Amino acid sequence: MTVDRILPTDEAHDLLDLATELADRELAPRAAGFEERAEFPREVLRTLGRAGLLGLPYPEEYGGAAQPYEVYLQVLEILASRWLAVAEAVSVHTLSCYPLAQYGSDEQRKLLPDMIGGELLGAYCLSEPQGGSDAAALTTKAVRDGDAYVVTGTKAWITHARVADFYNIFCRTGGPGPKGISCLLADRATPGIHPQAAERTMGLHASPVAQIAFDGARVPADRLLGGEGAGFTIAMSALDSGRLGIAACAVGLAQAALDYAVGYAKERQQFGRAIIDFQGLGFTLADHATQISAARALMLAAARLRDAGRPYSIEAAKAKLFATDVAMRVTTDAVQVLGGAGYVSDHPVERYMREAKVLQIVEGTNQIQRLVISRALAKG
Repeated sequence: MTVDRILPTDEAHDLLDLATELADRELAPRAAGFEERAEFPREVLRTLGRAGLLGLPYPEEYGGAAQPYEVYLQVLEILASRWLAVAEAVSVHTLSCYPLAQYGSDEQRKLLPDMIGGELLGAYCLSEPQGGSDAAALTTKAVRDGDAYVVTGTKAWITHARVADFYNIFCRTGGPGPKGISCLLADRATPGIHPQAAERTMGLHASPVAQIAFDGARVPADRLLGGEGAGFTIAMSALDSGRLGIAACAVGLAQAALDYAVGYAKERQQFGRAIIDFQGLGFTLADHATQISAARALMLAAARLRDAGRPYSIEAAKAKLFATDVAMRVTTDAVQVLGGAGYVSDHPVERYMREAKVLQIVEGTNQIQRLVISRALAKG
């Protein structure tokens, strides 16, 4: 299905055309094979980086494209409609560049061009085995020792853990609570950083997720971002943007599932007619099309607030919540539309359904999004 989009500039139209071309050529033909082999498509990320699609929201002086966030999200949506693992990788990498781009010093930002260009891939190390939703309770410690911080602890559910070139490490440099948290930018080769075996996940098999153990890793003190105690603020600010990225991934995945289900329903004949002509099924698809459009509109409305420099965290939570719930609903029903055929890997909808589930969990579970929204309502 062709999505009718209103974009702010001709350049934005060109970027979406480029994203569509690359997604059709580099992503769609490879997705099933890489997912089956559980192989991370590192070269695909480099290709996207060299095409300028990994630095869309970042300043031109650092190699970015200085595009509005609403343009970046629509590019992400296109990528997700062809291969979610790649779109999620782009979203995580963009999130991983954020702390340095937003809070780094001029000297630290000299690292940005290679990061934004995709030559260096990032990971965002916030969650821990005993602390996911309660990020302020993290226990990974960083103790100042001369010209370095010595980091000890374990991070969990880290996308790109085994393939990243740099890590944003959220760690405790002070007392309990959010004010004791700082953010360090560490190189992959730092002694004492030990990515563990990849998790055996339900979906996104091409996206490596693992724990990372920090065993006295010495991170230079000049890699502290934003000063001691700024880590929690950095983390929450980054997650507002990251939630919109996940919403875009969800919209793209849901659109792919709907398009496939519609195509199948138009071809599949039962009782002498195409099954899409039966109202029970046709109305379900109509509801899905409406819900996807609503999710896209909610996502873009939040992005436009961000682009305008206005508060958008509550709208980002709404967009993430709604879009990922829609993706779960649409992908599950797409399997049902295909019937038995939907349950086998000859068709991609069973993979879409398995992939959709994680989107309700990452960047803050949907229960956390409801908590964020309800608290805002309580405050008036």
